[in-house]
Amino acid sequence: MKYIDWKETDPEINLAFEEYVFNNMNQDESYFLLWQNDNAIIVGKHQNTIEEINQEFVKENNIKVVRRLTGGGAVYHDMGNLNFTFIVNDDNKEAFDFKSFTKPVVDALNSLGVKAEFNSRNDIAIDGKKFSGNSQYAKRNRILHHGTLLFNSKLSTIQGALKVKADKIESKGVKSVKARVTNISDYMDPGYSLEDFKKALIEQMFSNEDLEEIKLSDEAFDAVKKLRDEKYGTWEWNYGRSPQYNLRKERKYDFGLVTILMQVDKGLIKDINFFGDYFGNGDIQELEAVLTGVAPEKQALMGALKDIDPGAYINGLDRETLLDMILM
Repeated sequence: MKYIDWKETDPEINLAFEEYVFNNMNQDESYFLLWQNDNAIIVGKHQNTIEEINQEFVKENNIKVVRRLTGGGAVYHDMGNLNFTFIVNDDNKEAFDFKSFTKPVVDALNSLGVKAEFNSRNDIAIDGKKFSGNSQYAKRNRILHHGTLLFNSKLSTIQGALKVKADKIESKGVKSVKARVTNISDYMDPGYSLEDFKKALIEQMFSNEDLEEIKLSDEAFDAVKKLRDEKYGTWEWNYGRSPQYNLRKERKYDFGLVTILMQVDKGLIKDINFFGDYFGNGDIQELEAVLTGVAPEKQALMGALKDIDPGAYINGLDRETLLDMILM
């Protein structure tokens, strides 16, 4: 396993760095990355950015907003949060197998005296409170899995920066964002620092495996900055997919919250867009293109979807569920 201890804290650079390692570095190697972002909201690939953030709060507090490569929900990063990334070949792993990637983190924390557990589709928690959200991206038999580790983040800022939908909060049985999350430092000895935690985490996670630390070349770093300039630093990537609509359908499923925004004109779907904190590696715009120009009625939709597997675009979604949602 190759290890890159990445020192940059600009979220646009860091997300470009992840994608660069995934796409451009030796595909026969496995990589483990540790990195931190300065104040930022990191939006899931399939989310409608303007609906996920408190824009006034974000502006007042100079918080960057950047869209990531993976699905799932929006998360807040600051320098009290540590991010980890595995980039590996899939080895016939099931789609969105979060548990196998979070287990080393859970085991390491338990060895440090912190009783952590994997408690949902993509969270790690202590005493039922989330401190780690995880997401994945797969391409050409290669998997990128990354997650957050709230060590001593400003939890009040998380609540101010994010617009968490009411049904997400209610489904957890609690009343606020702050009540849903916790910091790892609250369960460690006083004075135990994030750097202490970082070193201990690596030692525990890789005690039985060789870990070779490597650095990016200057040429590679230039390529990362170019990707930042052309993608992760652009309005088009971070905000651009925020359409107008005259119909809105939204429903919470076990596999995530899905929102459909549609423009219907003269009895046909003129435009349709899917958003949410769901996971899926297919290009959702392919599914949207199939449904564009189709009448929003059952037989027409069934005909358009007859050769389409919606689960390839939204993991866990089937045709009947999709039809039910569009027609509800």
